[in-house]
Amino acid sequence: MTDRKLVSSGSYLEPIIGFSRAVRVGNTISVGGTAPIAAGGGTAAKGDVYGQARRCFEIIGKALADAGARFEHVTRTRILLTDMALWDAAAKAHAEIFADIRPVTTVMAVKGFVDPDWLIEIEVDAIVG
Repeated sequence: MTDRKLVSSGSYLEPIIGFSRAVRVGNTISVGGTAPIAAGGGTAAKGDVYGQARRCFEIIGKALADAGARFEHVTRTRILLTDMALWDAAAKAHAEIFADIRPVTTVMAVKGFVDPDWLIEIEVDAIVG
């Protein structure tokens, strides 16, 4: 059986929902919907989708590192927004990391998230090696 590594971000929701920030099985890593939770709790960059996206990528970058990967290993991203009119600010934050890496990407609108202050969640998949 292939080893399964669970990566926690310390989110208060992980034990409530029963999930990991990331899971690595073999050379494949999946990072689940990552919300803009501030380092000390609460929501980072309230009302600012660009700032929230940057925070999501900070959390994702740490999860990838903890799983033995980097942004360069990302093959797919998913950007979930509560307001599609904000896509360009989210895309700007995405491009700051992925302009040269160019993973496949999906941008979609959703009705809302667990916390109504969250404007965005981001998921990524990566393959190492």
